[in-house]
Amino acid sequence: MQVEGKVIICDMIDAAGLASLKKAGLTVNYKPDIESDELQSSVKDIDVIIVRSRTRITKKVIDFAPNLKIIARVGVGLDNIDTVYAESKGIKVLNASEAAMNAVSELVIGHMIALARNIPRANEGIKNGKWLKKELIGSELRGKYLGIVGVGNIGRNVGRIAKCLRMNLLGYDLYPINQDYVREVGMIKTDLKTLLENSDFVTCHVPLTEKTRHLMNSETLSYMKPTAFLINTSRGEIIDEESLFRALSDQRIAGAALDVFEVEPPTNTNLLQLPNIICSPHIAAQTKEAQELASTVIAEKVIQTLFTNK
Repeated sequence: MQVEGKVIICDMIDAAGLASLKKAGLTVNYKPDIESDELQSSVKDIDVIIVRSRTRITKKVIDFAPNLKIIARVGVGLDNIDTVYAESKGIKVLNASEAAMNAVSELVIGHMIALARNIPRANEGIKNGKWLKKELIGSELRGKYLGIVGVGNIGRNVGRIAKCLRMNLLGYDLYPINQDYVREVGMIKTDLKTLLENSDFVTCHVPLTEKTRHLMNSETLSYMKPTAFLINTSRGEIIDEESLFRALSDQRIAGAALDVFEVEPPTNTNLLQLPNIICSPHIAAQTKEAQELASTVIAEKVIQTLFTNK
């Protein structure tokens, strides 16, 4: 399938996607470190802008690109793109939500096991010459209740893996949850308060919107059991970090695992230094397989969209 057009890629992506775009006949300008001022001056004759999470595509950037037809995100979230303004200008906004599904799901399960079995503390103890066997009494995932906040592609996949571990599933979403999936995994659909009150683990998989910003705050965290754990691999702003700090410090919840933060790299050192939190540097989708798949999925979507509209 051959198409014409100019593409600028503003963040680092896997080479497979680059190769697909070039093979289709597109002119590709690969600038993975480009900054805002240079971007604005580089898009006047561009048909497609491709980004990951670093680059922000604002109204101002869009107005500098009169030929723009597509903005594509090599990943899931679209909060770094002014989607409303783009769509009002007839610009198609694409993402690769399906590509990261398995990678993110596996990290969630990994964090759950690490929390339940005190793996980071055990590792640190051994390396510091401490044998903490008697202190590190963990718990099993089997039979526990997993509350999934946001039952989209990733939330559903987490649920499938958790079901294989013989966990029970509670689900909450702002949008209707697929009934076939509910029957498949035996999920109990409920409101957020009930989910938080009854879950042993809570994992967040919602996009960042005005409705979900600080969804986990002092009030909602207070609903959780003191033995419960919170995991977030979606967007850092979903959680009010000051409220989480107080909940963890006062042991109102047992622990948390964060892959995303309100500011990245994180600056909330008081939170990071707590003994009952484990962290990773926004790596949920950082697998070779997911990066290659996201890159090729976006390339295929861009090519198909341009071909359909030519």
